Amino acid sequence: MEGCMQSDANYAPLTPLSFLERAAVVYGDRTAVVSGGREYSWRETRERCLAGASALARLGVGRRDVVAVIAANIPAMYELHFSVPMTGGVLCTLNTRHDAAMVSVLLRHSEAKVFLVESQFLAVAHDALRLLADAKANLPLVIVISDIGNSSSSNGGGLEYEALLRGAPRGFEIRWPTDECDPISLNYTSGTTARPKGVIYSHRGAYLNSLATVLCNDMAAMPVYLWTVPMFHCNGWCMVWATAAQGGTNICIRNVVPKVIFEQIVRRGVTNMGGTPTVLNMIVNAPASERKPLPAKVAISTGGAPPPPQVLAKMEELGFNVMHGYGLTETYGPATRCVWRPEWDALPLAERARIKARQGVQHQMLQDIDIKDPVTMESVPSDGRAVGEVMLRGNTVMSGYYKDTVATEEAMRGGWLRTGDLGVRHPDGYIQLKDRAKDIIISGGENISSIEVESVLFDHHAVLDAAVVARPDDHWGETACAFVTLKDGASATADEIIAFCRARLPHYMAPRTVVFGDLPKTSTGKTQKFLLRGKARAMGSLPMQRKAKL
Repeated sequence: MEGCMQSDANYAPLTPLSFLERAAVVYGDRTAVVSGGREYSWRETRERCLAGASALARLGVGRRDVVAVIAANIPAMYELHFSVPMTGGVLCTLNTRHDAAMVSVLLRHSEAKVFLVESQFLAVAHDALRLLADAKANLPLVIVISDIGNSSSSNGGGLEYEALLRGAPRGFEIRWPTDECDPISLNYTSGTTARPKGVIYSHRGAYLNSLATVLCNDMAAMPVYLWTVPMFHCNGWCMVWATAAQGGTNICIRNVVPKVIFEQIVRRGVTNMGGTPTVLNMIVNAPASERKPLPAKVAISTGGAPPPPQVLAKMEELGFNVMHGYGLTETYGPATRCVWRPEWDALPLAERARIKARQGVQHQMLQDIDIKDPVTMESVPSDGRAVGEVMLRGNTVMSGYYKDTVATEEAMRGGWLRTGDLGVRHPDGYIQLKDRAKDIIISGGENISSIEVESVLFDHHAVLDAAVVARPDDHWGETACAFVTLKDGASATADEIIAFCRARLPHYMAPRTVVFGDLPKTSTGKTQKFLLRGKARAMGSLPMQRKAKL
């Protein structure tokens, strides 16, 4: 339109770095980060981030250089989310449960120029670097983050984080992105597939998804956020930047256990937190001796796996307001929310929990979400029964997979991000996951949703955790195999579990095999079903029964 123009006066690339600049002005004297006995204000946090950026720049970090870090939820980990992009670099946070072989693969793939290592992970890091050296790969410059925050800890005589901050030249000028689509971080997928992929986040996407998390989590100004989500996972579901946008207080804890969670909620006046259904399950099953009455309602966001309605109901009884959503590494973490409607407040608790277990609708920064036939790309009927693939599109979808154009094109084929998750859309427009495509059990030609079977298992009074996968079956092809963890002091037999399920499900859906024991988890709380599928296959095919009845 005539008269329109774009200039520095009306356009600046979107970046979450602007959140920190504002927080230092508006909330300068308020506490930004708490960890053990250490506390930093927002003004101090900004100064530490600038010092970190200055130190990294002096070491040669520039635009698009990758800086890797392996650390727990500590102040340095929070600060690096700002100091690295301040240099124009790209932050790559590594899963703290990776072994040396995986760390070496990711360091090599990312071509990290600098590698920051919290001292508790030094043994893994040294082994990973040896593997890189043996492969004659380029080695990153290593900086140690001492546990006690000073240079007296042993770091082999190398560089130390706090010492670098103290010695960094002052007056560093932030290298703002020249394009808001410039990369800000590189996040590798959780390891539930054979080979993790490097997901590229942009400044624009990080900015928008951070604001979406603020809106979706009812996060008012100056919240108190308890860090029970790993910061390495999707940059803490973008909460590292969201808390800066709202001038919040970040409470960092090392041990995510019920006793510490309840203590911190009461002591610090926590208003918001996050956690996978595994964390929620841990909270509701905490011994009475470790629980404390909540001083006020605590908003807790959950995702990463479909939460059992029973767990959601118990969380509500304890005083938590659970906000359930859905997302992937490829969507900067959260992509949907089960937005609550006031008319649902009058429903019985069990019905409210059943509705809240849905994945809901796209958040405000995502353009669209749909359930489609992956072949025809037609939308399936919104009847709560027709199953299709969950697909998304919009401004908070990844820029792509690092060094893997083929995988990027395949994931976004047809103009939508294909998630590989199967779901339905209810008549009210809310979506609900049914399973991963690879987790659907096909028994005698019938599809069995492992999520539905797991939900019934959680109704059993003795069951703490459960996961269902396919086991080969001579007659039916596949049948459900349940892996079950019992509550402390509880007992149940396989026959009792099977009978319980058969009384509540069509018989073909009920497990024919039950295995008791702990479930393998990723550090983000997801059950590693690929390991359980391997165990089920290793048990061999169930023999044909004389009367093969389901």
